[in-house]
Parts: sequence; C-alpha cells; structure tokens
Amino acid sequence: MNPTDSSPAKPVSDVIIIGAGIMSATLGVLLKALDPSLTISGYERLDAVAAESSDAWNNAGTGHSAFCELNYTPERPDGSIDISKADKIAEQFELSKQFWASLVQEGQLPDPTAFIHSIPHMSFVWGAANVEYLRKRHAALLHSPLFQGMEFSTDPKQIAEWIPLVMEGRDPAQPVAATRMAVGTDVNFGALTRALSDRLKGLPGVDLHLGHEVEDFRHKDDGIWRIKVKNLATGQSSIARGRFVFIGAGGGSLPLLEKSGIPEARGFGGFPVSGQWLKCQNPAVIARHEAKVYGKPALGAPPMSMPHLDTRQINGRKELLFGPYAGFSTKFLKKGSYTDLFKSIELGNIRPLLYAGARNLGLTKYLIGQVLQTPQERTAALREYYPEANPDDWQLEVAGQRVQVIKKDKKQGGVLEFGTEMVTAADGSIAALLGASPGASTAVAIMLELVQKCFPARAASPEWQARFRQLVPSFGQKLADNPALAAAVREHSREVLRLEA
Repeated sequence: MNPTDSSPAKPVSDVIIIGAGIMSATLGVLLKALDPSLTISGYERLDAVAAESSDAWNNAGTGHSAFCELNYTPERPDGSIDISKADKIAEQFELSKQFWASLVQEGQLPDPTAFIHSIPHMSFVWGAANVEYLRKRHAALLHSPLFQGMEFSTDPKQIAEWIPLVMEGRDPAQPVAATRMAVGTDVNFGALTRALSDRLKGLPGVDLHLGHEVEDFRHKDDGIWRIKVKNLATGQSSIARGRFVFIGAGGGSLPLLEKSGIPEARGFGGFPVSGQWLKCQNPAVIARHEAKVYGKPALGAPPMSMPHLDTRQINGRKELLFGPYAGFSTKFLKKGSYTDLFKSIELGNIRPLLYAGARNLGLTKYLIGQVLQTPQERTAALREYYPEANPDDWQLEVAGQRVQVIKKDKKQGGVLEFGTEMVTAADGSIAALLGASPGASTAVAIMLELVQKCFPARAASPEWQARFRQLVPSFGQKLADNPALAAAVREHSREVLRLEA
C-alpha cells in the first residue's frame, strides 16, 4: 500500500465515508446533527453524488412502506398472512419521514416538495386464488395501526375509478381485487441525496472528494484506518486516515469490504441483478394514471422484480414507468466493470456461492429468460396491467444494478438473501452495507442502528439520546404497538413534508 505521490499525510478524520448515495448522505448528516464537531471525509469514484442506485431512474423511487409490496406479506402454510415484515418496513419508513421532517424544520433541508410527493400505493391482482389472498392480506394488515385506512375492493367500477388504465379493456369476467393506501408517497432519492449532500458539504469539518476511488485498506495498531485513495483525474494516490469507516458504495461495497480484511467479511458473496424499465412517452397516458400499482412477482422472480405501473415525479416532471424487467450482468455497479463478479470470488466465499447457486437454479433460469425477452413479450407483460397499452408509447430504459447478498449458512452452506445486510467489525471501527431492497426507504432506520452499534458509548449518552428523540420523535418506541403515537407522528410528518391528507 504505497501511494505514488509524496504529499504529506492528511489529518485524521473522525469518520470516513465511502460512496455518495442515500445511505452515506444520511449517515453523514445524522452524525453531524448528533455532534457538530465531528470531522468527516467522503470519497466517491464518480464525478457526481447519487449517480448509481440512488438515482431516480435506477429503481429507487417508491418510498417502500409495505403498503403495496406483496412479497412482504407471505402466506403461511396454514393459509394465514404473516405481516411481521410489512410492519417492520412500514415502521422504518415512518422513521425516515420523521427524520426528513425534522431536518426541514431545522432548515437543514430545503422545500420537501423537491423530493417527496403524495401518491396512492395500490396492490392489484386477478384470479380467484389471488383475490382471496389479497382479501386475507387486507384483513390481517388492518390489525396494525400502520395500515389503518387501507381500502379493499373487488368491484371493477370502484377499481376503475382508482386506476382507469388498469381496468380499461380488461375481461369483465376476470375476478380482480385491489387495495389502496391514500397516504403513500413517491420519493426522488436522487434529489434527496443531493440535498443532504449539499447540506453536509456546507458544514465545517466536512470534505467530499468526487472522482476518487478507494483502492486498499490498512488498520494499524493505533486504531486508525489508512485508506489508499486514487484521484481518477490525476492518477495520483494518497492516504486518507480515519477512526471510523463506513462503506456505503452500493454494489461496490462487497469488493471494498473484502479488501478491509476484517474477519466478519469472510463468507460473503454477491449475486448481481440488473433491471430495465418501459418508460411512457405519451403525455396523455401519463396524465391518466395517478398511483403506484404493484402486482405479484412471476414464479421464480427476485423480490426486486415485483411488476408495477408506477407514477413518479422526477426532476419536476410526472413520469410513468412499468417494470422492472430483470436481467443479469456480471457488473456490480451500473457504471462498473464486467469483471466485478469474478474479482469478488475468493477462498472464503466460494462454498457459499456454489451452494447458493445450486439452490437458486430457478432464479438463474428466470433471469436468462428476462434477458432474452423480445419487445413483444415485454409488451405482453405490460398489458397484464394496462390492457390497452400501445407499444409505440413506451421506450425501454436501462435501470440500476443491484447485488443480492450471499452469505455462509451452517445448515445449507450458503444462502441468497433479498434485503440489506450490515457487516461491522468487532471493534466497531468499520461497517459496510450490502444488499438491496427496501434499501433507500429504510436508510434512516439502518443508520440509526449503525450509529448505536458502532458508537455505543456516545449513543447511550443522555445528550445523544435526547438528540435522537429530537430528530426522530418515536425513537426507541414501536409504532405498531402504539396507535396514538403512530397516528401523531404520521400526521406531523405529513404536515411538515407538505403531503396531502
């Protein structure tokens, strides 16, 4: 680890953040809100923040709150519906909204309408078995205060009022059902990340370096991390030093975690999944749809491939997307290298990778089928949700890249995880975030957990505990068990973030 330049050693930062997406921006702003004296250095290989998974066109736009995502409410063998994961994700998104509202009130975030808007979240299914499933799901979710107000209908006329594009041209004999949560939101995580990063850059003791790639790590006996960083514009390398390191580089986190050399990184692997959207080009069609409509994923499809007809606000414009269509690439980042997957393979994770691969041959077959889809097949999938869709109105767009976590498992050798995984060193000096959905929507909950785990003494102090509750009023309490608190914080966030009632 020998830098090529002769520049003097940089001062030791309290925190080094790698990656410039929503997770890194959230952590940086949170830490500075807890202790304004902390010094933070950030490094991003691209020349802009939020240019990968946090970008609005790269699959990170739905404020995931489990209102409409059916994979979060699986049916048990006895036919009952498990809502535990839905409750958890809904609660985590409420924490995010509370944090953003606090930052708006404190003047740390600008006009919230730049990044968040109200939009109904809906689930839509067809076929007798799926209708019955949605009926049971609705009944189960109403037991939670986080899902109060959810509407259910099997009436084609009512559903047509909610989502006319979905019902026009549909076989009237086809059994259909839908649920609707009017308090759903659409979040432009790219815009939010840029706003948080702008706030962070304006604070004393913060340096953000774009166009800088992390090449290697060393952890010395003095407890300081030494990180070799290459300036991609000049080709020169230098050493950054920090007491705590967070790796929040999206799909690029796994290779960096492996370079850290911490024992906790052993056995982790990654399975990359790419995506594509059909983007509507017809303003008249876009104007007629006002909802996020999610359906059931195809058999063998990964959870991130749940089909949805999705209204979004992106850079001041209303957009309509359908997808995502999954695909496979050996890249770990949209702007990565085709060698990423192969470079991530090492002795410690070969066994989990092989075992997970053997147990997910159906997923591999599904992804290959998605890659080989014809335009006509993509249109057929769209017409399941919009029967009268004209293919001339839609354009195929490449979406983001995700890396699903593969990790060791004593019983199965290796398992493929769909979700996020926080990996931290035993001494709490370094942490990395791996995985994908629901990701961005739960960034605040994940970063609150990280801070408490990696800064345990300070997080437990009366000063930080009080600040936690200022930033997130329900901190330390469970909204699913407290209907009055859930209603109060949701209403407060709605007012501050200027969301519709």
